[in-house]
Amino acid sequence: MSRKLVAYFSASGTTAKVAKRLADSIDADLFEIKPKEPYTDADLRWTNPLARCNREKIRRKDVPLEKHIENLALYDTIFLGFPIWYYAAPNIIQTFLKEHDFSGLKIALFATSGGSDINKCAAKLEPYLASETEIIGAKLFSPNVSANDLYLWTETL
Repeated sequence: MSRKLVAYFSASGTTAKVAKRLADSIDADLFEIKPKEPYTDADLRWTNPLARCNREKIRRKDVPLEKHIENLALYDTIFLGFPIWYYAAPNIIQTFLKEHDFSGLKIALFATSGGSDINKCAAKLEPYLASETEIIGAKLFSPNVSANDLYLWTETL
């Protein structure tokens, strides 16, 4: 039996809902990726060029994590979820990948977005992974995706 983990970062709660629905539908463990310093509404106001989310992205800054996964060896497949910011994963996802050893694991990316697509995310995240880590898929979901549709997606991987 394979062990699965759904790890996710959610700025506004949208990705969290999808992640929880996914974890329930595939009987996976759930891990929320949180920044050590929580984001405020002002930090996430992407229309403000001085907002924290923009400064982090432009300066390519790591985002310190509140906690780490204790034992990745328990899992063989990680479903990694995030909102898409500027056609990419938020910097906290890069930090998460850099600070964990995913050697030998399979990672499936899923995302939510108000308008960006997920097409370039896998290529942008690969440099942060060990060479033995395989990204097996990437899919953008609406906030209202059904548990059945999430389950069916995992069956295609």
